[in-house]
Amino acid sequence: MTTEAMKFNGATAAATSGPLPLTSINHVSIVCRSVKKSMEFYQSVLGFYLIRRPSSFGVDGAWLFNYRIGIHLLQAEEEETWKMPQKTAIDPKDNHISFQCESMAAVEKQLEEMGVRFVRRTVEEGGIFVDQIFFHDPDGFMIEICNCENFPVIPLLPAVNESPVAGGVLKRVISSILKKQRKKVMAVDGKVGRRM
Repeated sequence: MTTEAMKFNGATAAATSGPLPLTSINHVSIVCRSVKKSMEFYQSVLGFYLIRRPSSFGVDGAWLFNYRIGIHLLQAEEEETWKMPQKTAIDPKDNHISFQCESMAAVEKQLEEMGVRFVRRTVEEGGIFVDQIFFHDPDGFMIEICNCENFPVIPLLPAVNESPVAGGVLKRVISSILKKQRKKVMAVDGKVGRRM
């Protein structure tokens, strides 16, 4: 890696300093037409629960939590709601948040029972199949439910070979990931698949 400066959105950072020292994703923030309707959706459809939110924000909203991630709902100003897009077509290429599930068949059945309109897709890569279900929240924000854990996480890092130290660390991380994934048996909708 060179010591040249990199520019992102007007910010400059030295390439040698590396990425920000982050630990995890904390929350996704969504502006909504009705916080009440969105709260009901995220609780009844996705299983989030309401948590305490600081009262000093000065804007109506709600915080929800589950699956080690927060959903922060913000009430749109009345004059802003007309600007919010009215999405009807479900487009899997749209911005979205994705959740893992235990059974795609159970998710599909429950969504049908709830009357939630969705699109189902299957992606295949090298004999590995990933099923995806896409649907909207009350404001047209896309939700995906998938069994993406079927697909191995393999970092594509050209820097591995550039630095012996960084390369060694990355190789150990990649080796650890692959070792765990080799041990995992893929189960799709209750059927046991082949080992990776």
